Amino acid sequence: MSDLYHSRNRIWQDQFDSRRLADRLEKVIVHDEIEDRDREFIESRDMFFISTVDAMGRPTVSYKGGQVGFVRVVDTKSIAFPGYDGNGMFLTAGNIASREDVGLLFIDFENPMRIRLHGTATVCSNDPLLDEYAEAQFIVRVKVRNMFVNCPRYIHKYKKLDTSKFVPRQGCTTPTPEWKTSDEFEGVLPRDKS
Repeated sequence: MSDLYHSRNRIWQDQFDSRRLADRLEKVIVHDEIEDRDREFIESRDMFFISTVDAMGRPTVSYKGGQVGFVRVVDTKSIAFPGYDGNGMFLTAGNIASREDVGLLFIDFENPMRIRLHGTATVCSNDPLLDEYAEAQFIVRVKVRNMFVNCPRYIHKYKKLDTSKFVPRQGCTTPTPEWKTSDEFEGVLPRDKS
């Protein structure tokens, strides 16, 4: 019995005669613990994408960025990362509070490689790691269900030019984004940001 595939995946696999390949991939590359090579890759990233599902079953995906290493491998079964000030919508955090299943995609665009990580997440505003991240509002912890290195052949090569000046750093004041100073948002910003 597969933990990765369900009946609808099987319909497509059978239509394109890839069930045997899919089963072999699951057996060979899918694992449920973070291995040393996974840790090294994850902790070397300064961005990733996370997918969540809201209370009505509608999916969304979010880009998360920070300094290299802002995603921390806590142990072989879990990772943690900070939630920073954003647009105040809290789509990711709210969705996690509603439905804990998440999918994360870590990508290296310069040396094409990617890891998919699926698991269950929690959000905590008093997590012990909170003080280790400048300006973090909460910590998201993800318990690994399964993960695997995904084929990189369609990853376009890009080169990083610069780190965002808005990424929080210890000992530095993070600038206010221009959109938060526009007339449309006057009087509605959180009290500590206005």
